[in-house]
Amino acid sequence: MSDQTFVIVGASLAGVSAAEELRKQGFDGRVVLIGAESHYPYIRPPLSKDYLAGKAGRDEVFVHPSDWYDAYTIEVHLDATVESIDRASRTVSVSNGESFGYDKLLLATGSRPRVLDVPGAELEGVHYLRTVDDSTALSAAIAGGGRRVVLIGSGWIGLEVAATARVLGNDVRILSSSSVPLSNALGDELGEYFADLHRRNGVELHEGVDVIEIVGKNGAAAGVRVGQSDVFGADVVVVAVGAQPNTTLAEAAGLEADNGVLVDASLRTSDADIFAAGDIANELHPVLRSRLRVEHWANAQNQGPAAARAMLGQDVSFDDIPYFYTDQFDLGMEYSGYGSLAAKASVVYRGNPDSGQFIAFWVADGRVVAGMNVNVWDVNEPIQGIIRRANTVDVERLADPSVDLSSL
Repeated sequence: MSDQTFVIVGASLAGVSAAEELRKQGFDGRVVLIGAESHYPYIRPPLSKDYLAGKAGRDEVFVHPSDWYDAYTIEVHLDATVESIDRASRTVSVSNGESFGYDKLLLATGSRPRVLDVPGAELEGVHYLRTVDDSTALSAAIAGGGRRVVLIGSGWIGLEVAATARVLGNDVRILSSSSVPLSNALGDELGEYFADLHRRNGVELHEGVDVIEIVGKNGAAAGVRVGQSDVFGADVVVVAVGAQPNTTLAEAAGLEADNGVLVDASLRTSDADIFAAGDIANELHPVLRSRLRVEHWANAQNQGPAAARAMLGQDVSFDDIPYFYTDQFDLGMEYSGYGSLAAKASVVYRGNPDSGQFIAFWVADGRVVAGMNVNVWDVNEPIQGIIRRANTVDVERLADPSVDLSSL
């Protein structure tokens, strides 16, 4: 394959993980990694946690040092946006005028924040959090404390930023259109658990409200209006209302897309020579037998190598169980499972949530479809084992801390 060129669009975690796997598998052809940002690939979880808080340096968020790419003969083009894909000639055209022919193409273009469509959203002092530059700017705005920080949105990013801002000594308020934070991800019961965590730590939550305007003063955000009259004063406004996959390039090329780029279990798109991984990949999951798109970092880290092996012609069926984690105040949590199945499941607890240390299992039709460990460690692997085995479980044994999880 030394005469072949594999092009990866997206200098993301999924993209660099794929490039690394290609070399590990012995591919000795040309590997071209194209990224729209000016930075080498980095990981995103610290951007709302330690990097945002100033506990981690900038170098700590990068996947590899810059000289790693030369050592692995990976050709990196930064500040370069792929503008089009010509599937007939197998060529991608870049904004700087360059073009690259490919034998196989991987799309790892990630996602972007949903924009809040209200008056004042463009004011200075309104932040989104997606890139390392976004995190750097927000970190400077909340460092030192004493600022009035208003978070619009109560998903994972919103709550993590709220926790970080509060620990730094800021006055923090969360505005949420939903009645319970994280209800879509965890359900009302455990969503309320996280809401109480924030309240105990001095965060003010306003649930079931609609933001209609960001109020400005001298060109900068000064408050957020909800309803017709209530205005919450703000020095810093953070919008965290979700993300959407960057599928414009794929759609313009005629690839099938619907809530992401449609791929099969080998991460192949509707074009046999084009693959997709990470946030944009809407996979026909071999276990669920339905489509699944996952935006968490672990998915990007694992899907990239799987796509690389498929590009090399290996038999690939990506069946990973979705996984993510969060750190907020004194709470550390890991979650594994299928959210679509958990939505209609009942929750079984191992341990008392009031103690701050417990495991929650979502059980549907007698099977564990998701599990979340809170301040309980070294259990994620056996939790994933229970989900993967899909055995009918004895709920009493599942809830009993004396029963070895590996036996269920």
